Amino acid sequence: MKNKKGFLVILLIFVLLLGGASVLYKKLGQEVEANQLVTQEQTEPQESDGETASDKTLAPDFTVYDNDGNAVYLSSYIGKPIVLNFWASWCGPCQMEMPDFNAKYLEMGEDIYFLMVNMTDGGRETVESASEFIEEQGYVFPIFYDKDSSAASTYGAYSLPTTFFIDAGGYVIARATGAIDADTLQRGIDMITE
Repeated sequence: MKNKKGFLVILLIFVLLLGGASVLYKKLGQEVEANQLVTQEQTEPQESDGETASDKTLAPDFTVYDNDGNAVYLSSYIGKPIVLNFWASWCGPCQMEMPDFNAKYLEMGEDIYFLMVNMTDGGRETVESASEFIEEQGYVFPIFYDKDSSAASTYGAYSLPTTFFIDAGGYVIARATGAIDADTLQRGIDMITE
């Protein structure tokens, strides 16, 4: 009888812990998802002694390479909003978000530049493996290769995927780390097309 009561107490404690963990997981999961898109601190430009001041961050330039090995510069794309995504073909979360990026590119590729920058380290990820992945999946957005990780380093994109939303003036408006869904992608696009 004593063993039965001990077992029931342990079972009750286990159920309470499991229930509490479930509630906590759901609550924290919602907060993380809601805060996944981090915006840059922005203020309206203020006049100060005839000069304009703003807290916006100018997007740093970088060099990546296209499929033909030609150097491509971020600065060449300033003038239209830019969705800048760092990814790799071996990255599961990258693979999860790519169909949404492809759909948005097909829908808005005339109005927004999509710069899908592959983290091409030459070992785990090569131009060939990345290109094969894109071809197999049937994605049509343009791919660029960061062969020396200088672009990722410039942007502090140390985990994949990482996405930046840059307005037509060349200012970084928002950043998302980790896979984003179609709604988050659209929210980021809305921020740079307003």
